[in-house]
Amino acid sequence: MTNQNSDDVSVLDLETGTELRRVPVAGKPAGIVVDGRGGYYTVSPDSKTVRRFDAATDRVLAEITLDGGPMGIALDRTRGHVFVSDWYNARVRVLHGDTLAQIASLQTGSAPAGLAVSPDGRWLACAERDADAVSIFDLEKLTRVHRVPVGSRPFGLAFAPDGRLFVGNVGSDDVSVVDAVAGDVIATVPVGARPYGVAFAAGRAFVSNQYADTVSVLDLATLAPVATIDVGEYPEGIDNTGDATRIVVANWFSNSVSVIDATLLEVIGEIGTGDGPRAFGRFVMGGEGQ
Repeated sequence: MTNQNSDDVSVLDLETGTELRRVPVAGKPAGIVVDGRGGYYTVSPDSKTVRRFDAATDRVLAEITLDGGPMGIALDRTRGHVFVSDWYNARVRVLHGDTLAQIASLQTGSAPAGLAVSPDGRWLACAERDADAVSIFDLEKLTRVHRVPVGSRPFGLAFAPDGRLFVGNVGSDDVSVVDAVAGDVIATVPVGARPYGVAFAAGRAFVSNQYADTVSVLDLATLAPVATIDVGEYPEGIDNTGDATRIVVANWFSNSVSVIDATLLEVIGEIGTGDGPRAFGRFVMGGEGQ
């Protein structure tokens, strides 16, 4: 869990419900992605630094300082590429997964934020907050294939297991569901106030609502609302466990994470973190397969 206010990362044991340790990370870390190999990457917007960590030793394996405004992060494990959105310069940086050396740059619309890689490794999606759009890139060719208008001020987004893209629109309090192949919006679903992130488990989509202090639950087959779950204050980052039985939500103002049973649709635990957990990205180790 990246803790933006306390300049560190909380390492949590979800089985015991405890915080194991905190790892100092300078520069107000926000973005995070785990790599499926026992490591993770963080993005610190204030210092413009991207770091690669070994989770077993907490050692920094590589780091790079970028210009502009690094924000969101995603990983293409098949090709070994790390993607970092540049909030100020309307682009996505493509970095080498091991060394973090820059490989390429992809142009986007204004204020790119959240990034997501599709389960089949075919697409990269980027939410363009100030353009009210999402760009979809071909990961093999590193070229843009679609630019899709969505709701107002999209920020976080994620691909469902079936390949549909779910986009949280913080300005219009809804989720756009996008067909990534066709480049079309196939549905717009109202959720709570200021939807931030999306995760999936048990045939459902879970959307964190910053202003409502809730998680909206949607049926993946019908997109109908299933439940609204109260969590901590100002929920942001959201992810699923590897067995897809639990959803983990970072509560920025409560300095905690809420653990939700994806079948019972109730909070079954809360774990304390550092100050200001954001966890913007994929942060549950073992949950990368979503």
